[in-house]
Amino acid sequence: MPKTALVILADGFEDIEAATPIDLLSRAGIQVTVVGLTSTHVKAAKSGLTIIVPTTLSAVHDNFDALILPGGMPGAENLANSPDLMARIRLMNQQKKIIAAICAAPALVLSKAGVLQDRKATCFPGMENHFPETATYLPSSVVRDENIITSRGAGTAFNFGLAIIEALLGHGPRAQIARTTGFEGDTE
Repeated sequence: MPKTALVILADGFEDIEAATPIDLLSRAGIQVTVVGLTSTHVKAAKSGLTIIVPTTLSAVHDNFDALILPGGMPGAENLANSPDLMARIRLMNQQKKIIAAICAAPALVLSKAGVLQDRKATCFPGMENHFPETATYLPSSVVRDENIITSRGAGTAFNFGLAIIEALLGHGPRAQIARTTGFEGDTE
């Protein structure tokens, strides 16, 4: 049975931070489901592009192997203001499922959900002041601490996607996707 990932888009999401992991995970054979936080028409922050998705978070009840949260503003704030999403993050964390967030999402969403306590994480530079006191901020492009994967921003989206692939499928598939896409950056 293929691994599954749920990507949640909120108005104001960062285009690259959503599209890159969706593409990479799909190439790796992971079944990716993309939903809107509250609407099936979701507008990106930078390009103004509107993405049409099949459904919303409240209509999805499947048990996913990973949850992916793109950043962007006000996308990350919109995600953080969803009680349904907060409950889903906490449940997936209790189940030790992969929770991956990039840019402002680790600082605003994962901090609010309470899953960064005593964890190492990264986020968009300057947003780390939103981390709980017991979290350790690392200025790395991607940080994995057990089931939590965090990344800095649009420029690290490729490494972020590869880290999620590795967490779900192992190093071999990660290396293969990096190779077949021509990626010459950090593959560790």
